[in-house]
Amino acid sequence: MEQERPLMEQDTTTPTPGALLTDDDGWEELVTSALLGTDRRPPARLAGLPAGDLPGALLDAAALHTVRRRAGLRPGPAASPPEPSPEDHRRPLPGAARRRLDQLLAGRAAPSPAGRRGASPDLAELLPQWLALANERGFKAPSATLPALLDAARARTDLRPQALLLAGPRGLWLARLNPEWRFALRGAGAGSSLPDPADREGVRALWDEGLFAERVALLGTVRTQDPAAGLALLASTWPAERAEDRLMFLDSLRTGLSGADEEFLEEALGDRSRNVRATAAELLSALPASALAGRMAGRAVTCVGLDRTAESPTITVEAPHECDAAMQRDGLAATPPAGRGERSWWLGQLVEAAPLSCWPPRFGGRAPEEIVALPVADDWQAELHAAWCRAAVRQRDAAWSRALLGSPATPPATGPGTSSLAERAQLLSTLAREERARWVGAFIAAHGLSEAFQLLGVCEVPWAEPLGEAVIDALDIAREAGSYPWSFSGVMGLAERCLAPEAARQLESLTARPEEAEDISPGAGGYWAEAFQRLVSTLRLREAMRAELTEPAR
Repeated sequence: MEQERPLMEQDTTTPTPGALLTDDDGWEELVTSALLGTDRRPPARLAGLPAGDLPGALLDAAALHTVRRRAGLRPGPAASPPEPSPEDHRRPLPGAARRRLDQLLAGRAAPSPAGRRGASPDLAELLPQWLALANERGFKAPSATLPALLDAARARTDLRPQALLLAGPRGLWLARLNPEWRFALRGAGAGSSLPDPADREGVRALWDEGLFAERVALLGTVRTQDPAAGLALLASTWPAERAEDRLMFLDSLRTGLSGADEEFLEEALGDRSRNVRATAAELLSALPASALAGRMAGRAVTCVGLDRTAESPTITVEAPHECDAAMQRDGLAATPPAGRGERSWWLGQLVEAAPLSCWPPRFGGRAPEEIVALPVADDWQAELHAAWCRAAVRQRDAAWSRALLGSPATPPATGPGTSSLAERAQLLSTLAREERARWVGAFIAAHGLSEAFQLLGVCEVPWAEPLGEAVIDALDIAREAGSYPWSFSGVMGLAERCLAPEAARQLESLTARPEEAEDISPGAGGYWAEAFQRLVSTLRLREAMRAELTEPAR
């Protein structure tokens, strides 16, 4: 038998399938036939071959043509290498913490039978807390971990601020080389590459030439360190900015807001954009000494007062009959949302924007607790108290927040200020960490966990005592009652992330599977034991994470 010659030595003039397809047109025809099938689109230049031989002939032709194309390929010009990555002078992670980060980035809770969560900690839920701890201690991410860290931040927006902070300048350098990580160059992520606020030339250049997201991040950074410099920067280009950009820039003034911003905000009340005017009015109303706050107080006290002719002191309300041009310039929206009456809508906006300091003189020197306890005539109480709640949150007034919250033991429907858990959560955010925890702990002790989820969400991590103890006691009571833990899955998830790690010792006794009585739900004891095992495991893991981040770097 004649020995087969090497592929490149074969006579290309012979009518072989590969020889017929050496040009680009033949290659396109070959691709089309492969996609559609030789039975539907046989290659024209292979006509005459039996139908059964066409698939093999097509593959032979493709193989030969591919080799010829590669052999004739001319290398393109070499690309310029990227600039070296910038230095990151922060501390490297300790060895155990580096391994933990790899585990958290790659790990997921193992699936459990029948859809149950199992007793293993959910590593994905612990990653945000680990990132926050590492950033607080001034560590930098290992270079080898940056791709996985950026991938995690791309998939979860809640991770981005902390993940990009840990990634630092090298993370941004790497993100510029991969379009999938472009998010890191926008918004807050761009803040890591901003010039130092003390670098006036760099700040000015970026403000004049930077992208919108970079300018927003720059303004926020400058305001954090020097509010007056940030205001001057914004004022220098304010008339030339687009309306939607002015709105975002104006919102940045919340950082470091003070009376020094009043003149600028007063001018913004005349802006041609309604949203800009509304934001300027909101910011001015958060300054109780501002001229706008004074105008709102003058309007509000004419609508709300004390009826001294009643048998007992009663608040009387006369809502505005119109929303004139001056009121609209000061931020009042004239048209109410669907389902709201005009007068009640205008009243709520007036009271919300008025400084809370105007009410004690209006009510004979009474303290906030006494004012809130007064009856309100003509069914205006809900509207008035809701407006006071919004004012207390906007002005961060702890005294009024306490008055409107009332005693945590009081049933919500009969409380002095509001029965809305969402409003209570906002009021709690104005109180100090320890006071907030005490109030929510007492609320749980009095009413249980069923209504406490929103309130727990505003308490700082880790929960201060006696809040942690109150949550554990309430969970134990629910377990003893034979309820399924699914009803408390949200609270249990919060407890895993928010309880102090030291609480694991207190929970040890709840991890055993109890003997189930006849009057409880079947299988509930096993589910509770599993849930408490997961809680204890998670708390211990959090304690280990904290210890690993305090080890000296090696």
